[in-house]
Formats: sequence, structure tokens, C-alpha cells
Amino acid sequence: MRAFIFDLDGTLVDTVYAHVVAWQKTLEEAGMPIDGWRIHRRIGMSGGLFTRALAREIGRPVSAEEQGRLQRRHGELYLELLPSRRPLPGARDLLRALHEGGIPFGIATSGLHPEIDASLDALGVPADVIVIDRGDVLRAKPEPDLFLACQERMGVRLEDCYVVGDAIWDLLAARRAGMLSVGLLSGGYGQDELTQAGAFRVYRDPEDLLDSLDELGVTLPG
Repeated sequence: MRAFIFDLDGTLVDTVYAHVVAWQKTLEEAGMPIDGWRIHRRIGMSGGLFTRALAREIGRPVSAEEQGRLQRRHGELYLELLPSRRPLPGARDLLRALHEGGIPFGIATSGLHPEIDASLDALGVPADVIVIDRGDVLRAKPEPDLFLACQERMGVRLEDCYVVGDAIWDLLAARRAGMLSVGLLSGGYGQDELTQAGAFRVYRDPEDLLDSLDELGVTLPG
């Protein structure tokens, strides 16, 4: 039976641009102004990888202490900017349909509890759904650890998994995990970018994916 592993930010909830603005404000406060589009290209990485990538942008190393301080400030600003979360079109319906149809799915995100809890609540994620966050694995995307941990906890075969994500980092991690990936345009990446990163199919948003499950060999009962 086919199974799904979903990214969270930009895939199921409309949070990508709040992350961009929060990081931009954080870095400006720290005296490291960086253009928003450059930040957007890194969203989806773990916070640690993200700050190391930004160190290359500013041309100097960022200490572990400074990384921690930046990540904490980002989290504060993100919650101020987006105290409530809005599911992307069709996200709640997609998860409900899969759950009621007996199609296994889990969520694997580079975010951390409690930051992600409001998103999970907004989506109405059932209590029995496996959720893997950054704290559960040694390495985050673009490494495959998050998806492999989710697949193992779900008890499904690797070759039966579709990874659904909005960023090239999701698709690269899926490829490294040996899983097929599905790209969504809802995070701001273009169709060509997602396809070149390895997406088997690309859809507009979760609603479009729900309407197209048959293209992935998934048939819901009824």
C-alpha cells in the first residue's frame, strides 16, 4: 500500500513567507542584512544548516553561540508575525481523506516542538499520526534522516513512500532516502525547479494533490 510523508511549512500550512520575514528581521537586528529572496532559497533546511549557509552569504563564520541566539530570536519573531496558522487549500481535506481511507501518512519537518504545534492543531492532525521533528534525528534536510525516521516509525516499506514537499531540499532529501517525491508549488519554488530536483509529479497545492491521487496509484474508498 502506498504511504505519504509530508513536509509541513509551505506544504500543508502557509508559513514560508513568515519564516522569511522573521529571518530577515533577525539578521538585520544582528547586523547581517540579507535580501529576502536569498533567505527564501534556504527555507526548508534546519536552523543550524540555515545559519551556516547564511554565514557564506555574509562572508564570515557564525559561532555556535551566535547560531543559537539567531535561531531563538527567529522563533520569537516568527510567533509574533504568525500567532495563528492557516492550512493551505485542501490540506485538512487531504489529511482527512487519507486518514479515513486507511492510507498511511506521517509528517517530517525541520521545525521543532513547540513551534510546530500550532500548525499541527490548525491541520487537525489525528493523534495517531507519526510526526518527526528536527529534534528526533541527527541531521536535517537535505539529508534523508527525517524521512527515513518517519518511514521506519510508520512501519511501511521505503519503496512504498511518496515524500510531498514544497522545496528543493525536501526533494533532494527524498532522493537520498530512495523515495519518490511529489512537489507542491505552494512554497514559492517553480515547477521547473521542483522537477529538476527530482519531483515525480508537481501539483499546485494540497487540494490539487487530493484531486490527482489516482495519478500516484492511490484510490480512496467510496
